Amino acid sequence: MSHRLPPHLDHVIVTTPDLTDAVAQVERATGVAPAPGGVHPTFGTRNYLVQLQDGTYLELLGADPENSEFSGTRPFGVDDATTTAARTWAIAPTPAADAIASGRAAGVDVGDLGDGSRRTADGTLLTWQLTPPLHGDPSGVIPFVIDWGTTGSPARTIAPTLTLESLEVTHPEPERLRELLRALGTDVEVAAGPAGVRLTLSGPGGSLSL
Repeated sequence: MSHRLPPHLDHVIVTTPDLTDAVAQVERATGVAPAPGGVHPTFGTRNYLVQLQDGTYLELLGADPENSEFSGTRPFGVDDATTTAARTWAIAPTPAADAIASGRAAGVDVGDLGDGSRRTADGTLLTWQLTPPLHGDPSGVIPFVIDWGTTGSPARTIAPTLTLESLEVTHPEPERLRELLRALGTDVEVAAGPAGVRLTLSGPGGSLSL
């Protein structure tokens, strides 16, 4: 049975040095193949998606091998990824600006909202606003904030489905992290340890922890 999801959870990010291998890894372990999401031309990345419960989803993110013109730094530490691993998570509080301001007042700055976009497999352009990934903490334990505006989250349009059995972050100062998360209007399971994110997925073919 899955645990309670963090309030306002939108999606969880898994980064990988090889999207083809990551998709195969998820399918082998769970029996479910992630669906192609699309490309982020300005970020040099591509993603695959899986619907999770309660309007949330999993995003597998890696470099877009077909974008040979990109020369910048890819977000979410994609350029430094050496294994397929849980990287961070996103929340979609309403209104987003209030959560950002509340976090700053408590001592956590997730940055300001900026424009994001993705070209889907059928050519549709999706747009949204988000705070800079990993701005709150480079380890990914602080979620970034996303506002889908009129576009709406893609979660319920994704066919492949898995269950998020657990989402946990570890941090050397777990109680302080809990305070910061509450200021953003959310919370998550927090354990003492090196800063990082862990998750477990389950499907008809088994489970996978990252």
